[in-house]
This record gives sequence, C-alpha cells and structure tokens, in this order.
Amino acid sequence: MNKNLELPTQEESDSPQLLLKNQVCFSLYSASNAMIRAYRPLLNELDLTYSQYLAMMVIWESNGINVKELGQELHLDSGTLTPLLKRLEVKEIITRQRSTQDERIRQVFLTTKGSELKKQALSLPNAIFCKSQLEIEELQQLKQTCEKLLANLQQ
Repeated sequence: MNKNLELPTQEESDSPQLLLKNQVCFSLYSASNAMIRAYRPLLNELDLTYSQYLAMMVIWESNGINVKELGQELHLDSGTLTPLLKRLEVKEIITRQRSTQDERIRQVFLTTKGSELKKQALSLPNAIFCKSQLEIEELQQLKQTCEKLLANLQQ
C-alpha cells in the first residue's frame, strides 16, 4: 500500500456543503436543462431552437426592437445574439434593418412568416405548464424566486 496516499478524514467526507445533492445551483441547472428538453420536440415542429424561441418571444412583443435592447432583454452578448439573428433571418422569420434615425442602430422586424409563427407558438406555454405538473401558483412563485435570485446575483 502506498504510504503517501491519505484517506479523507471523517470531517472531510461529511462536508454537506460540498455534496452535489445539496447544491441549489445544480438543482437550477438540472431543472433548466429538463425544461429545454421538454420544449425541444414542440420547438422542432416550429423549426426553432430554444434560444431562437426566447428571442422570438421578445420580438413578438416588441417588433422593431433594436439589437442592443434585445440582447439586454435576453441577457446575451452580441457574439451570441448576432449568429442567432442571422439564422432567424435565413429562415425568413425576421429582418434586420438600420434605424432611420441613427444608422448605428440595427432594428429587428418580423416578417409575415415570423408573425404567422407566433400563432403556431401560442399553445407552447400551456403544453409546458401541463407537462410540469405544477400548480399555477407554484410556477408563479418559482418564477418570482428565480427573478429575485437573478437580480441579487447581478448586483
């Protein structure tokens, strides 16, 4: 037996703060991945990725939003957002145009196809709600807690 090998002490092996099952971050990570997996088959029917779907929800709400504001809303930097928007443009769901007031600003507009896609997406939130098997109050509380956590961690 190697004399240099030290076995962990009882105190080290019983460190509950280092157990994966005790980590809030892991629960959030796992739940987020499960949510994205639940959306995937529904979004495949719309030919959208989850990230594209999130972007489309903002664009449906604010047609003509500028790219910088869209990135802020989605918490994405331009290096991530630009390729995402290019793919949506190739699918002819959106167009990007320079602002008539300030040519440095690019705005995102829905195409007819993008507007029609919204109609197809209307059933998605309810489908995910049903799949979650949570009460509406539980989902609202979860959303509020996640938003509070995000705000606290961004300070």
